[in-house]
Amino acid sequence: MFDAAAFLKTVPTKPGIYIMRDASDVIIYVGKAKNLKNRLSSYFRASGLSTKTLALVSHIASIEVTITNSENDALRLESNLIKKHRPRYNVSLIDDKSYPYIYLSLGQYPRLAYYRGSKKHKGCYFGPYPSSSVVRDTLDLMKKLFLIRQCEDSVFKHRTRPCLQYQIKRCSAPCVNKITPEQYQKDVHNAVLFLEGNAQTLISELVSRMQQCVADLKFEAAAVIRDQIKALQAVQSTNDIEQGSASLDLIAHADKGGLHAVEVLTIRDGRVLGARAYFPKVPSNTEAVEILQSFIEQYYDAARLPPSHIILNHALAPEHSAWLESHLSELSGRKIIIAHNVKGQRARWLDLAHKNAVQAIEIKLAGASNIHHRLQELADLLHLPEIERIECFDISHSFGEKTVASDVVYTKEGVTKKFYRRFNIEGITGGDDYAAMRQAITRRFSHTEDNPLPDILLIDGGKNQLQVGIDVMRELGIDSVLLIGVAKGEGRKVGLETLWKAGDDTPIDIESTSAAFHLITQIRDEAHRFAIEGHRSQRDKLRRRSVLEDIKGIGPQRRATLLSHFGGLSALKNATIEDIATVPGISNHLAKVIYEALHET
Repeated sequence: MFDAAAFLKTVPTKPGIYIMRDASDVIIYVGKAKNLKNRLSSYFRASGLSTKTLALVSHIASIEVTITNSENDALRLESNLIKKHRPRYNVSLIDDKSYPYIYLSLGQYPRLAYYRGSKKHKGCYFGPYPSSSVVRDTLDLMKKLFLIRQCEDSVFKHRTRPCLQYQIKRCSAPCVNKITPEQYQKDVHNAVLFLEGNAQTLISELVSRMQQCVADLKFEAAAVIRDQIKALQAVQSTNDIEQGSASLDLIAHADKGGLHAVEVLTIRDGRVLGARAYFPKVPSNTEAVEILQSFIEQYYDAARLPPSHIILNHALAPEHSAWLESHLSELSGRKIIIAHNVKGQRARWLDLAHKNAVQAIEIKLAGASNIHHRLQELADLLHLPEIERIECFDISHSFGEKTVASDVVYTKEGVTKKFYRRFNIEGITGGDDYAAMRQAITRRFSHTEDNPLPDILLIDGGKNQLQVGIDVMRELGIDSVLLIGVAKGEGRKVGLETLWKAGDDTPIDIESTSAAFHLITQIRDEAHRFAIEGHRSQRDKLRRRSVLEDIKGIGPQRRATLLSHFGGLSALKNATIEDIATVPGISNHLAKVIYEALHET
């Protein structure tokens, strides 16, 4: 159970945002406040809360606070975080789809497209955006500014003359070679700069190109670029949030109570995009400058390139700073500057990063105390000296299809996802949960050399499921693990669960309001979530795979040829019978069979 009283003692009266997470560490709400302490205290009043707020509070496992310079800054940061994380209690969606993105494909002539779903295709994703209309408006703007194609690959590959988009100056018609690959890639480069928020960099590049066109007497080309610049400036004037165009990371170290935190405050094009605290493992007596240096070395890589300026709250040794600047400049392909002694707005931002680092430590210390309390209460209840590790197993399937078992782990650090495991269950009768549980526990505990035994093994199920675990552990010769079955209550209502301890004929006497009970149900719920997630993934893979594999006459080679020709299953589904028949080895009759099979699903 979340210890609100202990947490609220650590909250300042400053403006900022707060991020609420559930027991699975998933962000469920992001809010802003002029006075963080007053706002967060309001969630834990004894009365007067709405139904929605009561539901939200019941799922809170932790709260992270970020201080801002003003309420307006908090508003902007809250908006960015909501768009990025899409918390459960911030937005009421009409369906369960993910937020939309803009997708840029790979290849000689990439396409821009509206995209919703998991990022399974190779390419670049920009977003997420708050609504479909925003994505479509942005794509319309991209057509006008950069003339990047947005047609499906199946259409693009079979064009013999330009479409209407070319006639109305919304596409450069790469399908019929109206533009060279080199020029098209320049347009793609410009589009990426724009989508990444580097509008000022793009405008500077376009100004240089326009001036070069004028010098070369290419006045028509210069006029086209001039119009692009005007359009970009108009867009930028409506979108600017902060004055200036700084792009930098402010990195501050703090330590308290034996904990070290490194806070990264991210600024791009003058906008505060967000802040995050990291808790590196630090050997005793390590100085702050060494921690910062090691952090920077590990933080930036090819997937997370540094901005042009990195500001630290401790000065590195000159030789270390010079080496890091050289390393990061080579990594990013542009000059990187690491600074310490800053003034004005940058100094205020750096101070803000340090305050947030201290705040993050205080919250973590309060959370660690809460975890210790829950583990100790459970240990006292079960007459154990202490509890260092708990594991919980659960089973998930759909009518026996694609059965998956989960094994989640809880330690003194809380839920410890690096130790989580899933088992794809095979060779059993579909729907036999007892056989599935037996197989999962056997596979987990047959090899314990690199995976320590837990103090407690929770099994989601009643006495019969618990007996399966008892039998397996006896067969494996393991007698040091306490087994507990968590039986669902009447109507599967939360709080009515019954706990069975191995070897006892009566259930454990435990209050449903106790910290120990909430700890057990939290771990059980996490095992349930992890099992369902794994099962759905396996089930969806099966269903995606079988669409083509179940078509008579389509073997592995033809399947690969079809997917390669159209660039994926989605484009194949959008193709006509005539399009499919153009694929080598596909007759008109087979094309019709494929088309009909794809449109039956």
